[in-house]
Amino acid sequence: MQLDLQPDTKESDELEILSMLVKKYEEEHYPVPKPTPLEAIKYKMELMNISDTELSEILGARSRKSEILSCKKEIEPLDDTSA
Repeated sequence: MQLDLQPDTKESDELEILSMLVKKYEEEHYPVPKPTPLEAIKYKMELMNISDTELSEILGARSRKSEILSCKKEIEPLDDTSA
């Protein structure tokens, strides 16, 4: 929003409520599924402009990268509690 609204005003409260309603509507009518681990890796590689060769270097083995990207090796999700 390009409006310079002051906090705790009628206008800012109205905008906050409208934002929450839009978010709820979108979640119910247009849910975005979570990506698979492989989709997330490929997306992040594209964002960071990482080549397959660079990914091999990160993983430490070209064969491991190949197994992961061809879905021959299952990717275990990270444990959220370990962070």
